[in-house]
Amino acid sequence: MLLRFRDFFRRDSRENAFPVPSTLVVGLGTPGPPYASTRHNIGFRVVETLAERHAGVWVDDRASQSRLSIVEIAGRTVALMAPQTFMNRSGESVVAALVRWPAIDPSTHLIIVYDDLDLPTGRIRLRPEGGAGGHNGIGDILERLGSKSVPRLRFGIGHPGAAGAVIDWVLNPFSDTEEEGLLPDAIDWAADGIEAAIAEGVRPAMGRFNAKRAE
Repeated sequence: MLLRFRDFFRRDSRENAFPVPSTLVVGLGTPGPPYASTRHNIGFRVVETLAERHAGVWVDDRASQSRLSIVEIAGRTVALMAPQTFMNRSGESVVAALVRWPAIDPSTHLIIVYDDLDLPTGRIRLRPEGGAGGHNGIGDILERLGSKSVPRLRFGIGHPGAAGAVIDWVLNPFSDTEEEGLLPDAIDWAADGIEAAIAEGVRPAMGRFNAKRAE
């Protein structure tokens, strides 16, 4: 897989168009206007918040099949990525970025942000490693990297209560009450958590951000 992407980059003259980041933050979602406000796309919204905070400019990057924004966070150059593949192929974009920027260690300087059915809406969990928990996006990334040692931030979207209702639940928008109430602060809280993880490391940030929702 890595060799295939290296061959692709040799053909792509835009490989050096971006500053070299030390950290990669990937928000997962499904591209396209119909999915923009869905629960499944909360990863996109968190990285978009980070880009807005740090005056990032999004560009379409054909080589990694993603939108990219390069920003400075805590004195570090950080690549924010929103893969434009379908969710279950998110690993293609991540692998492409790691080939482009081989100095990024995915066990310490890669953070994946994605939705989690098992957490209450707006609750977050930072973790330095773990399994996929049934999520197709992080599952594809772990499989392609061949490791579960990938830091992540899980953002709670709640559970509909019945397994048969999950697909409709994740592919539908949050309620108006959620959008107008807890979500703005919760997304900011998640962005704060990412910033802390970049500045201090994931484990130190866990104690501050995993215990409670945003206030």
